[in-house]
Amino acid sequence: MNYTQNEKILSITEKTLVIGIDIAKEIQYARAFDYRGIEFSKVQPFENTSHGFKMFEEWAKSVAK
Repeated sequence: MNYTQNEKILSITEKTLVIGIDIAKEIQYARAFDYRGIEFSKVQPFENTSHGFKMFEEWAKSVAK
C-alpha cells in the first residue's frame, strides 16, 4: 500500500479511532484520539506480555464503543 501523506489524511473520517502506542521493552503506553485529535482516554499502560496485550485489546474495544 503506497499511499501518499494526503491520501492517508483523507482516509480519516468521523468514525476513525486513532490509537497511538509508545513501544518499549517492558511497558507500552497507549492513547486514543478521534479524527480531530481530541483525546478519548488518558494514557493506558500495558505490559509487554500476552496478558498485557489482551488487556490492551479489551481497553481499545471499550474506547471504540
